Amino acid sequence: MNRSRLLAPPLKFLVAVNLALLVSSAFAQTPEEELARKVDQLADELAKVKAQLKEMQEQRAAPAPAAVAPAAVPATTAAAPVSAPESVASERPTEPATVLFSYGEINYNHPTKHTEDTNFDMRRFVLGFQHRFDEINKVVTELEVEHGVTSADDPGEVEVEQAYVEHVLNPRWSAQGGLFLIPSGLLNEKHEPTAYYGVERNFVETAIIPTTWREGGLQIVGKFDNGLTLQTGVSTGFDLNKWNATSTEGAESPLGSIHQELALAKGHDLSVFGALNWRGVPGLQLGGSVFTGGGTQGQDGVPDSRITLWELHARWTPGRWDLAAEYARGTISNTAELNAPLVGNPTLIPESFDGWYAQAAYKLWMHQDYVLTPFVRWEQYNTARSFADLGPGLTPAGAETERVITAGANFQVTPGIVLKADVQRFRVNEDANRFDLGLGWSF
Repeated sequence: MNRSRLLAPPLKFLVAVNLALLVSSAFAQTPEEELARKVDQLADELAKVKAQLKEMQEQRAAPAPAAVAPAAVPATTAAAPVSAPESVASERPTEPATVLFSYGEINYNHPTKHTEDTNFDMRRFVLGFQHRFDEINKVVTELEVEHGVTSADDPGEVEVEQAYVEHVLNPRWSAQGGLFLIPSGLLNEKHEPTAYYGVERNFVETAIIPTTWREGGLQIVGKFDNGLTLQTGVSTGFDLNKWNATSTEGAESPLGSIHQELALAKGHDLSVFGALNWRGVPGLQLGGSVFTGGGTQGQDGVPDSRITLWELHARWTPGRWDLAAEYARGTISNTAELNAPLVGNPTLIPESFDGWYAQAAYKLWMHQDYVLTPFVRWEQYNTARSFADLGPGLTPAGAETERVITAGANFQVTPGIVLKADVQRFRVNEDANRFDLGLGWSF
């Protein structure tokens, strides 16, 4: 507190008291010499008071001494570390240091030809948090529970979906290390139920791209002023030793059946990846990605193989429209040698697999937070497009390409809550035709 403010009231009071005493004394003693003596005394007192006031005014005008920096800054404070880049440190975060987030969905699936398989499912519940240590360091984690109940006798599963640390190098570049989502397609990195149309995720980005697909490793992210985002890194990869030729899992999703999810993941063969996305025009996104690496993890007696997945995608949102398209293709090398000991089993390792889709959605009705968006999606995918030659009578024929049309609507109750309904029709496996309902949320 300013010292002059503390001293000013007592000084004023003292001056007033002295004046009163002197005046009263002067009137009480009538001799002129006594009155003159009191006046001189009063003048001396006033001079002292003026000197003290002048000293306090000079102290107030003087600059305050520099504050001594604390020895250490707690992790929960918003103060920038000394090493923070100047342009980054000048941008103080407006969000709390720790932020909780969550998403989930409850689905209803009604097969039209096999109604006895109708079911309700707590498809997934995800809870995560982001903690920002300072302006350039944060940690992000997600924990997911699928199908409501997890035990040895139940279909549920608990998994860590993300757990990585991010460090901002400068305003353009940042680095992430840990378990993160691979930048592939339109859905894998942004897969909350409020982010896509339809009750179920599309087949191209689940059967060909194994969404939700995450790996452990290190990646660098660059964001440029022209709207370009570059992501590249090194990570764990797939393990072909997990292929089960007696199961249909590989036929449903070749890569989904052999991904490791950083669960005691074999690390002999690492993978590299890269992704480019351009958003230089408002409402337009153009991009693509590639992921490649060894797939046999150096196991004795198993021939080497390389697994590669690449894709191209586009999204455009002019006005009320939301238009999207994507193509993805995967290959596995040296499958003739890998399949030789598996001949006779129902599910051999495919040499190639691919798929594409095109989708259109339109915001038909909006009122306050309510938004009704009908959509239609056409997709084709083949999880076993071709097989390597095993010799006459041994090489399987490529699978028939499945074609699916999905039509329905998303109804936004408020940003973060959505109701969904759709109908799906399959051209090859007509037994899979169904009607779906869904409730989803994200915050």
